[in-house]
Amino acid sequence: MKYKKIHIIGGPGSGKTYCSKRISKKFKIPVFDLDNIFWDNNSDTYGTKTSYEKREKKLNQILKMDKYIIEGVYYSWLIKSFKTADLIIILNNSVWVRDFRITRRFLKRKLGLVKSKKESLKDFINLVKWNHKYDKNNLKKAVTIIKSVNEKYCFFKSYNGIKKFLISGKN
Repeated sequence: MKYKKIHIIGGPGSGKTYCSKRISKKFKIPVFDLDNIFWDNNSDTYGTKTSYEKREKKLNQILKMDKYIIEGVYYSWLIKSFKTADLIIILNNSVWVRDFRITRRFLKRKLGLVKSKKESLKDFINLVKWNHKYDKNNLKKAVTIIKSVNEKYCFFKSYNGIKKFLISGKN
């Protein structure tokens, strides 16, 4: 495969983690979840950010690798990642699909079916509200930044579209 440095961006529940894991398995490329860089997972409280310096150090270590998949919702501090990517995948699916996935994930965590973050019902409600603003605010700003630093980006709604593109090279 000609793409060795891939950045996947999309709203909460858009399928970033699912797609990155599938691509990683198929093409043997390591994957990095930006949530694990942005948030301090060692903190006792949910929603504590990692310091800017630690975040930059972790990101720079990844960017020095020969191949990687970076996935996350973030954009404003990732210009270096966007510039160095061989391909930027922008997941742009329905807000209602994302709402369903966010809700399903929250319920699975609360029922103990999957590893849980320390999120509360209030955190879940805030995420759904933020999801409804994502396309008009965050995604629009992210796409503006991406277009200004890299021409190798594609919009997709699902993993099947990504898989076909990676295998055939046609969008």
